Amino acid sequence: MIIIAGGGIGGLAAALSLQAAGIPCRVLEGVDEIRPLGVGINLLPHAVRELTELGLAERLAGIGVATAELRYVSAHGQLIWAEPRGMAAGYRWPQYSVHRGLLQMMLLEVARERGIPVECGRRVTGFAQDAEGVIVQAEGGALRGTALVGADGIHSAIRRHFAPGEGAPSWQGAILWRGTTVAAPFLGGRTMVQAGHHDQKFVCYPIRHLPDGTVLTNWIAEMKVDTSAGFAREDWNREADRGKFLPHYESWDWGWLDVPGLIRRGDKVLEYPMVDRDPLPRWTEGRVTLLGDAAHPMYPIGSNGASQAVLDARLLARELARHPRVEDGLAAYEAARRPPTAQLCLANRELGPDLVLEEVHRRAPGGFTDLESVISREELEGVAANYKKLAGFDPAALNARESWSVPA
Repeated sequence: MIIIAGGGIGGLAAALSLQAAGIPCRVLEGVDEIRPLGVGINLLPHAVRELTELGLAERLAGIGVATAELRYVSAHGQLIWAEPRGMAAGYRWPQYSVHRGLLQMMLLEVARERGIPVECGRRVTGFAQDAEGVIVQAEGGALRGTALVGADGIHSAIRRHFAPGEGAPSWQGAILWRGTTVAAPFLGGRTMVQAGHHDQKFVCYPIRHLPDGTVLTNWIAEMKVDTSAGFAREDWNREADRGKFLPHYESWDWGWLDVPGLIRRGDKVLEYPMVDRDPLPRWTEGRVTLLGDAAHPMYPIGSNGASQAVLDARLLARELARHPRVEDGLAAYEAARRPPTAQLCLANRELGPDLVLEEVHRRAPGGFTDLESVISREELEGVAANYKKLAGFDPAALNARESWSVPA
């Protein structure tokens, strides 16, 4: 029995993947009740492929919006770069924008339908290993398993074993304010917009089409602030006063997108600092390993956090199914996943694909009349293509890759 610490997106995807590979598992979640928290996230085609192979295609389509386009625009509303996304870009699988809580609840519902034990109020606090397996210490009593997967997030108790002196997550002074607003669709109703530059950015995309023709729009306002302000760096659900940041966006009404209007009309605003952690030199020791944010918490750039957790989950199941010894399966999983996710974490610190916003702002802070005189199309294409390859969703490579599914 594989024990999974954490019932988030990564932990539940791991449970479904293990079961599909014929490997018994159970999930221990620390909260007393799993509720649909958070706001919007994106699932890129490589993650949607894996969830599709778990039989979840129709459920995903029912809770999300299939993104068709990504646009980068300047702080003056000028188009810098546009590219098709999902099946519009030639992938065999869609890209979805979805409410994080709805995705988690859908995975939880499917796990329970398929008979996977998910036990709440069972926060994992530590572990020990012996010749026969792993003894997991958890609230409500210890239990034994053949392996332990730490999918318990950025504050992972399991990660502390691998990095005991790591301390708090790394924060470089960027704050995210997030909310949702019911509004008229913009740019066809299936477009994701990234606007601004490193010190002040705005991201928005629809996460649900409503019966009256409006859309529930997820938005993120990001700004650099005074790092001495003393923010609680990792609190995802602290309600904030939009007056802290709205004045900086008052001029960002470009006709096709009314940024200050979205902020004003939105539901409650959540505030949290943008943090990550340094890549670890190892995730695995014997029968214990890490997954998702416990393994590689990264800046929310490039829409990759949840997607990479899903990829972790699928590779974990494949390697455990392929190797008779649990220790060998976990080692193979780490060898496949730790190097690329470490590269991705570091690339996101360097702005990832959002680098084009910063470059245009640096070269033309007052706006431009001729984009080609500021940045070439070849440079824009190069940034976009290189990030897709690094993150594992280059369309040609993904479409050609063999399935990671392992028959039970």
